Amino acid sequence: MILFPAIDLYEGKAVRLYKGRYDEMTVYSEYPEEIGLDFAACGAKAIHIVDLEGARDGNTPNLDVVCRIKESSGLFCEIGGGIRSMEVVDKYIEAGLDRVILGTAAVKDPEFAKAAVEKYGPKIAIGVDIKDGFVAVKGWTEKTEENVYDFCTKMQALGVKTIICTDISKDGAMKGTNHELYAELMKRFDMNITASGGVSSMDDVERLAGAGLYGAIIGKAYYTKAIDLKKAVEVAE
Repeated sequence: MILFPAIDLYEGKAVRLYKGRYDEMTVYSEYPEEIGLDFAACGAKAIHIVDLEGARDGNTPNLDVVCRIKESSGLFCEIGGGIRSMEVVDKYIEAGLDRVILGTAAVKDPEFAKAAVEKYGPKIAIGVDIKDGFVAVKGWTEKTEENVYDFCTKMQALGVKTIICTDISKDGAMKGTNHELYAELMKRFDMNITASGGVSSMDDVERLAGAGLYGAIIGKAYYTKAIDLKKAVEVAE
C-alpha cells in the first residue's frame, strides 16, 4: 500500500480543516515545500495535495506553491481541488503533476470526466467525498442524491483506474477511518482504492494495508504526530 501524506493549501499555507469546515482551520506551515521535503526524508514516495481555495472556488490560486512542492520533494504528486475544466487539467499535467483528481466535476459532468480519462488515462483519479453515504461536492458544502456505490459503478464504466474515497464524518476527527466502507469498495470494484479521512493510528495503517488497499492518505495525524510517518511508510510497504 502506498501512503500519501497530505498537504492542504490555503493562501499559500499548509493548513487542515476539521470535517471540511473552512471556519475551523489550523495553519501548520507557511512553507508547504518544507513539509514535502520532510515527507521525502521519512521515506514517503508520494504526496496528496489539495488546493482548498480551488475546491471552493473552482480555480488554481496555489499553482506556484504546488509546483514548488513537486520540484523540491521530487516525489509523485497528485493534486485535487476545484479541477472542473480540461484547461485546468492540462495546466497541472503540463506543470509536471503526476495525477489530477476530479471531484465535483466528475459528479456534475460525467462527460468531462470521461474526456479527461480518455486523454490522460491513469493520470486521472476521481475523488469521492461521502456524507451520510451520499456523494458531496463543492468542497463538501453540498450533498447530492447519488450514493457512493452507484457513483463508483459509473466511474469504473468510464475507465477510471483510481478512486480516492473520503468519509467526511471521519476527516480530521482523529477517531479512526471507515474500514467497513473501504472493505465494501474493495469487494465491489476493480479499481485502485485510496482511503482518506480519519487515518489516525498505526492500527488504521496496518488494517488498510492488510485489506489490500492501493493507498491511504494521512493528514492531521502527521501534523499532530499521532502517526510516525517513517514507521507508517514501513508498515504500509
